[in-house]
Amino acid sequence: MPKPSKRLKKPFFADLSEVIITRNGEYADITYRDPTVGGISLKIGPDIILMSDQEILDRQHEVLLAMKQAVANYKHEAVEIPLGKPQVEYSERCDQWVPRGDVLRCVIHDEEGRRAVIEIDDKEFTLEEFGTMLTTFSGWGMRIVFVPEDELTKQPDIVIKDPTD
Repeated sequence: MPKPSKRLKKPFFADLSEVIITRNGEYADITYRDPTVGGISLKIGPDIILMSDQEILDRQHEVLLAMKQAVANYKHEAVEIPLGKPQVEYSERCDQWVPRGDVLRCVIHDEEGRRAVIEIDDKEFTLEEFGTMLTTFSGWGMRIVFVPEDELTKQPDIVIKDPTD
């Protein structure tokens, strides 16, 4: 049985009684008293020593508002890497393979023992390696569309229906 998700809720506009603010150099660490809510480490700069907790919380609220406005104005265009160009690259900084775009053309194989292998650009990834690569998009959603191997570059028609109908 899979373990339940321990994903934290997103930070929200709070009052001082709902958070704990600690200073760490030029950063303010804002921790919610509710352990199910993720915290924020906010770079303030040298002025942090002059700021009250309420001023730091007000700054966090400005950041949350700017993020909310950016999301409201965002129109996503999924970037697909052109054929012949690498879709993935190894990131030394992250110590893992990462997608270069937002679309991955891949083929599913199975090796002995029915273990799935995901092939991208003639490179084979175990499910664990592929899953680690997907964490690059943590917090995003994804749609997976299965197509015949020779139709990886075509946009399929998508019909919404129950397959048993």
